[in-house]
Amino acid sequence: MLNELLTLDYEVTPLTMAVLSNKEEDGATNTVVLEDRREYTVHTSPTKMIDKACKFFGSSLKGRLEGTKDISKITHKAPIAIDPSSGMYFFPTASPTNTKCSWIAHSHVKDINPKGKTKTEILFKNGKCITINVSYGSIMNQVQRTAQFRYSLDTRIKLLKEAIAKKEKGQK
Repeated sequence: MLNELLTLDYEVTPLTMAVLSNKEEDGATNTVVLEDRREYTVHTSPTKMIDKACKFFGSSLKGRLEGTKDISKITHKAPIAIDPSSGMYFFPTASPTNTKCSWIAHSHVKDINPKGKTKTEILFKNGKCITINVSYGSIMNQVQRTAQFRYSLDTRIKLLKEAIAKKEKGQK
C-alpha cells in the first residue's frame, strides 16, 4: 500500500483505528496499525502494543482489564479505555492472550457487516474497510459491550467532575 510504513516503534493515538494481528510467512506475528490516512507495520504483537499504550497513560493492560471488570463485570474479551479523556476505547477480537487477537478502536467504527458465517467486515468512519476472521455476532457483541462500558465510565467521570465543580463553587 502507498501509505504503508515499516517501523520498529509506534504509539497508539486517538488517530489509531485498529491494531491488527498479522502472521508472517515465517510464522512470526507482527502488527499492522491502521490510522486515518496511513498504515504501519510494527514488529511486535498487537496486545504488546496495547499494553504499551496503557502504560503511556499510567496503567497497564492488566490494570485496564481489572478496571473494566470492576465497572462493567466483563471478564472475557473485555474492552478497555486506554485513555478515556481522548476517547481511546478499544475492544479485542479474541482473547488478548491469543496471537490472533486484534484491537479495534470503538470510536472509529461506523458499521459492521457479516461476511459469511465466520468473517466480519468493519467499515470505519473514514471509509476504510477491513474484513476480519471473527463472526459477525462476536464483533457485534464486542461493539455493544464497549458502548456500554464507555457509557458507564464516561458517566462516572462526568459525575465526579460535577461533584468537584460543585464543591469548589461552594468553597468560594
